[in-house]
Amino acid sequence: MPELPEVETVRRGLAPAMEGQVIARAELRRGDLRWPFPPDMAARLTGARVSQLRRRSKYILADLDRGESLIIHLGMSGRIVISGLSAPHVPGQFHFDHPAIEKHDHVIFHMGQGARVTFNDPRRFGAMDLCATDRLEAHPLLASIGPEPLGNGFHAGYLASRLAGRKTPIKAALLDQRIVAGLGNIYVCEALFRAGIRPERPAGRISAARISTLTDTIRATLLEAIEAGGSSLRDYRQANGELGYFQHSFRVYGREAAPCVTPDCRDTVRRIVQSGRSTFYCPSCQR
Repeated sequence: MPELPEVETVRRGLAPAMEGQVIARAELRRGDLRWPFPPDMAARLTGARVSQLRRRSKYILADLDRGESLIIHLGMSGRIVISGLSAPHVPGQFHFDHPAIEKHDHVIFHMGQGARVTFNDPRRFGAMDLCATDRLEAHPLLASIGPEPLGNGFHAGYLASRLAGRKTPIKAALLDQRIVAGLGNIYVCEALFRAGIRPERPAGRISAARISTLTDTIRATLLEAIEAGGSSLRDYRQANGELGYFQHSFRVYGREAAPCVTPDCRDTVRRIVQSGRSTFYCPSCQR
C-alpha cells in the first residue's frame, strides 16, 4: 500500500491538473470501489472547482468551492493517471490526446481546461468519499489519525509522551496511525535503521536522546523519499506514469542477507516477522 511519500508525490503531480480547475464532468464507471460511492457523487462533483489539494496521512483531500471535500485513498493497487497536460509542471498548459479508457478505469474527472484525471484500481481496494470540509476532522477515516510527521505537531516531546510506558515494540508503535500519521512498513524500517534502534525494542524503553534522533530520522527519511518520487513496489507509479526511485536507496528494507551498508559493519541484514509483516534490520547497528 502506498505510504506517505507516495501519496504526497501523487498529490503534487495532481496539482497542475486539478488545483484551481473546474471538474467539468465526473464520470463514475461503476457504483463502488472498496465501499459504495456517496449518493449523487458525480452530480456533486460536476461543475465544482477544486480550490485546494491537500494530504492527510495516506489520503488525498480535494477541497471544493461548494463546501465539500473529496477524500481519495489509493488502496493496494489504485493509481491516478493524468492525461492532457502538455507540461506537467506548468499549470494551465494542456493538450487533448487521451489514451483509450481501460477496463479498470473506474472514476474519471474531465477537467474544464481539457485535462483528464483517471483513477485506475484493478483490485478495487481504493476508496472515495465526500464530506463537508468543515467536518473532515470528524470523518471516520480521519478522526483518529495522529499528527503529520512532517508537521510542527510531531516532535521529540510529543513522541516521548506517546511512547511512555508502552511495552509494544517500537516498530508496531510507529505503525499505529493514532500515534503518527502516514508511516508504513517501508519507512519505519528505514527510519529505525538510521536511528540505530532495534525494531523489537519496547517503545517505552527508548531514551529521550534516542527519541529525538528518531524523530529527526523519520522526517529526513520521508523528505528524501518524497524527493525521489516515492518507492515503486508492485503497482505504484507517480501521477505522470513514472516510477518512484527511493527503492534504490533502501538501506535495509527488502535486503535480507545482504551486507549492511554501514562502513566497517560486517553483519548482514536480517528479516523477522512482526504482526504478520516483514521487518528488516541490522542486528549490529540497531540496539
